Amino acid sequence: MQNRKVKSCVLFISCFLAVLGLNAQAQQGIIKGTVKDAATSADIVGASIGIVGTTHGTISDDKGAFLLTGIPAGQYVLQVSYVGYSTIRVENVVVKEGAETILDINLEEAGEMMDEVVVTTTRRRGTDIALLAEQKKASLVIQRIGAQELSRIGASDAANAVAKMSGISKEEGGTQVYIRGMGDRYNTTSFNGLPLPSNDPKLKNIALDLFSTDVIEFVAVDKLYNSKMFGDFGGGNIDIYSKEYSGEGMFEVSVSSTLNTNALSHSQAFMQLQNGDRWGFSEYTLPQNPLSGFNFSNSANPVSRSPYPASVRLLGGKSVNLGSEGRLNLFATASFGNGYEYREGVNNDVSAQGARIRWSEQNRFGYKTNTTGLFNAKYLINSEHKLSYNFLFVNSSDQWNDNYNGYFRDITEGTTGLRRLGSYAQNRVFVNQLLGTHQLTDRMDVDWGVSANRVAYIMPDRIENVLRYVDGQGYRIAEFADSDNNRFNQRLDENEYAVNLNGSYKIGNTEAPKGVIRLGYQGRIKKREFESIQFNFEHTSQGRAVIVDPNNLDALYNQESFANGYFNITGFAGESPQLYSGDQQIHAGYVSLEYDLTDRLTSVVGVRYENIRQYVDWVTQFFPEGGNNTLTRNPILPSLNLKYELNEKQNLRLGASKTYTLPQFKERAPFVFDDGTVSEQGNPFLYPSDNYNLDLKWELFPSSSELITVAAFGKYIQNPINEINIAATANDISWVNIGDVGTAIGVEMEVKKDVIKWNNDRNLFSAGLNVAYMNTDQEINTEKVRRETRFDIRPTHSRSNFAGASDLLINADLTFTKRWQNERNVMGTLAYSYFSDKIYSLGNEEKGNLVDRGVGTLDFIIRSKVSRRIGVDLLLRNILDPEYRRIQENASGHVPVLTYKKGRFFSLGVSYQL
Repeated sequence: MQNRKVKSCVLFISCFLAVLGLNAQAQQGIIKGTVKDAATSADIVGASIGIVGTTHGTISDDKGAFLLTGIPAGQYVLQVSYVGYSTIRVENVVVKEGAETILDINLEEAGEMMDEVVVTTTRRRGTDIALLAEQKKASLVIQRIGAQELSRIGASDAANAVAKMSGISKEEGGTQVYIRGMGDRYNTTSFNGLPLPSNDPKLKNIALDLFSTDVIEFVAVDKLYNSKMFGDFGGGNIDIYSKEYSGEGMFEVSVSSTLNTNALSHSQAFMQLQNGDRWGFSEYTLPQNPLSGFNFSNSANPVSRSPYPASVRLLGGKSVNLGSEGRLNLFATASFGNGYEYREGVNNDVSAQGARIRWSEQNRFGYKTNTTGLFNAKYLINSEHKLSYNFLFVNSSDQWNDNYNGYFRDITEGTTGLRRLGSYAQNRVFVNQLLGTHQLTDRMDVDWGVSANRVAYIMPDRIENVLRYVDGQGYRIAEFADSDNNRFNQRLDENEYAVNLNGSYKIGNTEAPKGVIRLGYQGRIKKREFESIQFNFEHTSQGRAVIVDPNNLDALYNQESFANGYFNITGFAGESPQLYSGDQQIHAGYVSLEYDLTDRLTSVVGVRYENIRQYVDWVTQFFPEGGNNTLTRNPILPSLNLKYELNEKQNLRLGASKTYTLPQFKERAPFVFDDGTVSEQGNPFLYPSDNYNLDLKWELFPSSSELITVAAFGKYIQNPINEINIAATANDISWVNIGDVGTAIGVEMEVKKDVIKWNNDRNLFSAGLNVAYMNTDQEINTEKVRRETRFDIRPTHSRSNFAGASDLLINADLTFTKRWQNERNVMGTLAYSYFSDKIYSLGNEEKGNLVDRGVGTLDFIIRSKVSRRIGVDLLLRNILDPEYRRIQENASGHVPVLTYKKGRFFSLGVSYQL
């Protein structure tokens, strides 16, 4: 309301001064109006409006309105343009002395995809200007990164996208995302507002790198809780919004290739095992009679592959009118991409006194694929009723061949050895969503959504072998434990169903309501089945005496050797796997009131009730007869959000809430999970944490494309859950409520600035910066853990930071953009990111914490349109190629336990639009 009053006053004063001749020369007038989407009548934010042949120009505001003042009387041609829309010229625009010329301008979709923004009504929301406009006027705190910025900074997937936002970092070498120092368990992930299942048995959230930017319109991160969100919230919720289309029709094809310098340096011998498919699809199943003979079909011999990847993407869209008011928008995209990586460095393990447990050189040959398909159908019944259907399919694979050469205690005493771990993992994600929005009356709106999602994860044949070098002879099989040489198989199937039903009712004047009451129901049902089985190769003295070639292990592992008694094959319980299943149901109701307390102060007060039931049963090596447990909770979760408009360009926001953090299925099942490097087991005594959240944020919007924000936050966590080594013979890792209290406090700053513009804004130099400084702390209470569980922990320290949380995060970028009249353009961006030291895992038995040293990375991105149809992209990633370094902070001195460099990445892509 205040914004409307200010704008009305400005317009009135401008007109008044124009009439009196105090603000303009004689014979001047005004051109004003609105810019809308021709198909949907939606306001277009940030459209460029200029008078041809003059320096007069402006852009449309968050209502699609524009105003040009001080125009000499005469006849003009007005040019209106917006990225993704056809540029139009309005002829014979007459300006009269002291009068207003009012124009209502409708833009048509250009029917093509452009690099910096995708063509669609929703897609328009992916531009920087549109997202900033939404952020400015929203009653709740929102932070988004859209298609335009994703293109500019060269983000290839959702994980890289959110890692460029303030206060967020990504786990190196993994898929976890940390929001304000809070890891996977404290965060949630959704797609178009509906929850997503996890694709990894170890994690709560789906891997964000599964979502390529081909399917993303924008990514929203909610760091402040509100009652419309599920209460399992600590760090934030990441919501991925998919692309849509509206236009006469378009089709685009693009090809690209990303080369890694490390992989190229081993192009003549890029060695990988044969247990994975190069396209990322596998149908491997367990062999028949795996214990009574050698019936495994996959070879253990590495083969050389050519590390030259290629990617291809197809996308298209079409809109058709249905009746006098209806319109059907269709959009689809399909892509396949792959990539090769190589790294080498040390991989060590030492005692608290520095004695060597493992002291080796590691090299890894990695290969990844991603196949993605998205289909969207949006039916605009009329201006009051809309339906949409989304289908997403993602198939990803990750294949690696790790070789560790060096010393292994108890295995290679007096000599050296080789440990090889080769694996292949495949994820398939199916997402089905049906959503609707309905304006029932001028006061009442309803929106709803239902989803049915499925995840299928398999690791069909992980192969592990340990060899011992014998001087003058060669390698022999080493066997300190029966499990040193094995083949491992695991699978996860998860089905999740979700329902959202939300209604709103406006209070007061329907054109300018005093407030809005919202209430709704949300349900989430998740079912998981997980099983794993490991086949151990127990070698006889005859088998251990054989000299083997590490690159020809098939010469030993075959049916003939098995029949000759060189080895036996055993399992945990014969051919029966270890398994657990989970069933989680959450039913929630909420109500909230958004109310304008004054013309400047808006409050959103909400409360949410949830009914939670989590059931887990299992059959494991600890409980071969099986077991189960059930966790139930009924939390009531209040939330408060306040927004105070300091003036037309500044907001001050405050948020406070209570939430919780649930343990995951795997964490509560006493099930040993071995990923080849560490062994983890669940804790059936684990219970939820309670979180108390407080935020304060100041926002300044100097212009429609600029932003300055400063935010402070604090989190108080009761009974935090953490991962820690338990004092067991195998030195396994488990999860415990590690203490009574954990805290996180921090400050975030973000700046987006147009440094200089010229040539009617066709040339632009802009800069962006976000910085976050955080401090996390938690107590480690050994007595609490012993009292509440069957575990005995022996931590080195009584307090620590949160694992994975860096104190300092920095992202900065500089961008130059140049546009020509004939739709050609070029954009170059230099992007820098830095994270400071962070704890990888907590120390125990007097061993120091494992700490990942801070790293800075630099990327350079060039995107260009050489013609209306052809685009060319060049990306140079990881230009500095820093060393990633993990150390063990022992009291006697810091010891490097992991070092490697990723190499530089060079990507070239070409696109063609029909």
